[in-house]
Amino acid sequence: MDFVQKEFKCCGGEDYQDWSKNQYHDCNAPGPLACGVPYTCCIRNTTSVVNTMCGYRTIDKERLSVQNVIYVRGCTNAVLIWFMDNYAIMAGLLLGILLPQFLGVLLTVLYITRVEDSIAEHSATFTDGLLESGAKPSMEATGTGCCMCYPV
Repeated sequence: MDFVQKEFKCCGGEDYQDWSKNQYHDCNAPGPLACGVPYTCCIRNTTSVVNTMCGYRTIDKERLSVQNVIYVRGCTNAVLIWFMDNYAIMAGLLLGILLPQFLGVLLTVLYITRVEDSIAEHSATFTDGLLESGAKPSMEATGTGCCMCYPV
C-alpha cells in the first residue's frame, strides 16, 4: 500500500479517512499513529527532510484543511485511472502470458490423443499374443510321469 500511495499520490481506498478503520490509526487507539495517516500519504517537499509525522491528527479534520498537507484522493480511483490509461499494455501482457499457455495445453492434448491412437492401432494388430483368445492350444499331457515330463 505504501508503494501505491507514493506512486499514485493518493491516500486510503476511497479517501484519506479510510485509515480510521485501521486499529492503529483509529482516533480512539493509543499511540502516536492514532487519528493520523501514514507518512506515505504526505505531500512531500523535495528540498526538505521527510517528516514521518506529517499526517498526525489529520483523519478528524476536514478535507479542505488537510489538502495541502496530505493527499486526499483515494487510491482505488487512482489505480483504476492508471489501468484505463494503460489498458493496451495490460491487454498485451495478458495475451503474451495466456496465449503460450493455451497453445501448450492444446499441443499436449493433441499429442496425448495421437499417442493413444497409436497404442490402439498397434494393440489391434498384435492381438494374437500369449494371453489373448487366439492363443495356441497347449499339448495334451497324457502318459507323462509325475513331473509332467515326457519320457526320453
